[in-house]
Amino acid sequence: MRVDWEGVIPAITTPFNEDLSIDHALQAEHAGWMVDAGCVGIVPFGSLGEGATLTHAEKLATIEGLVSALDGRAPVIPMVSSLSTAEAARFTRDAQAAGASGFMILPPYVYSSDWREMSAHVRAVLGVTDLPCMLYNNPLAYKTDFLPPQVAELAAEFPHVQAIKESSADLRRVTWLRTLMPESFKILIGVDDLALESVSVGAVGWIAGLVNAMPAESVRLFELARAGRHAEAFELYAWFLPLLRLDIGTKFVQMIKLAVEYAGWGSSRVRGPRCQLEGDELVAVMRVIEEGFATRPQLGARS
Repeated sequence: MRVDWEGVIPAITTPFNEDLSIDHALQAEHAGWMVDAGCVGIVPFGSLGEGATLTHAEKLATIEGLVSALDGRAPVIPMVSSLSTAEAARFTRDAQAAGASGFMILPPYVYSSDWREMSAHVRAVLGVTDLPCMLYNNPLAYKTDFLPPQVAELAAEFPHVQAIKESSADLRRVTWLRTLMPESFKILIGVDDLALESVSVGAVGWIAGLVNAMPAESVRLFELARAGRHAEAFELYAWFLPLLRLDIGTKFVQMIKLAVEYAGWGSSRVRGPRCQLEGDELVAVMRVIEEGFATRPQLGARS
């Protein structure tokens, strides 16, 4: 299925049953709900999807379930985040066979490598697929950094490198990328509380987190921003920001899963080494979530 990289694409959470097995049926329903709200793709196994805790077999079963449930309505774009280069290439081949429409590719994220090693890893992944690929740059979390000239080098060698999820939180990167890349190359923001600012400097897509709890609001915000309806976009953004800031910090998975649970999509269970929030930390996060839902704006029909 075609991937065009423009619009809101959820990094979908992974719902767990009481025994911490994956609730594939619930995840499929959740994905469909977000696509119905206007999302244009689904990214499983991102940081928010707890990909590092999932087995190879679990990931393939997830892809198959999402592809079947969405039935051509939106592409499934798994993140490639294996610890070894060989495993990353193996997963990419198997995920393509399972029905993936494209990939979001993370550089080595435990071994913080230099460009020679980092590019060798990414090239090995890119070499086993011809599907559309998006690089994922998150130096704050993973300690490796795709500099714009390096992105340009990879895209020149591999035409199916079509986009980047830029999560450095440095808006100058968006501008720098635009000066080096053709207009056909898509820049997506990966930091929820920079969504509005990123559109203003040229981002055309948003790999989003809080969308898992509030897809209609996420899609409307991004559409207003891209349409240049600045006052309306800012009004919605001002309300949304306390929730969007849950996407920042070490425990963002636990926080966003609490919002997803509050929205009615499963539980906030996480796999170790993460633990569910408790005590004052839990109270503080729930206060933000409850306030956000209580003051939720009436959106009306999309225009």
